[in-house]
Amino acid sequence: MRSLNPLDQATRLNSPPLQGRGRGWGLSAGRLAQLAGFAHKMRREPTEPERRLWAKLSRSQLGGYKFRRQPVIGPFIVDFLCPQKALIVEVDGDTHRAGSDKARDTTLNALGYRIIRIANHDVMQNIEGVCAAIFGALEQAPDRWASPHPNPSPEGEGLLEDQDS
Repeated sequence: MRSLNPLDQATRLNSPPLQGRGRGWGLSAGRLAQLAGFAHKMRREPTEPERRLWAKLSRSQLGGYKFRRQPVIGPFIVDFLCPQKALIVEVDGDTHRAGSDKARDTTLNALGYRIIRIANHDVMQNIEGVCAAIFGALEQAPDRWASPHPNPSPEGEGLLEDQDS
């Protein structure tokens, strides 16, 4: 019998996987896999406003800030995330409900994220204004990490090579 990798084993047992790389959120491996599947489908089939906004946010085009599309944060899938600034951009259309959005925003705020909501109409009619508003929010938000990378090299690693140069 072949052995299962840790994620497959966790899925089989419906237990939380190892928490490495900030993943897990206390959710079962099955639920994490389900959310990842939903996020993948959302990336393959974006709405027109999401497609237009991603064209402006991708490849660090907006002030050099990197964005992720439909990342999983806790039990939620958000539209766009700038990890450096912990800024979430939600494009609101017909599928968003004020009551559940408020509870979701409260949970995400408690995790340290700031959320800005942009209406589909604004993306479709005034994409430059939307980008200016997002850029303003990015500039006002503090950096999430004190160093450029959240996982710096272990102490002393690479020092010898740098001194020889």
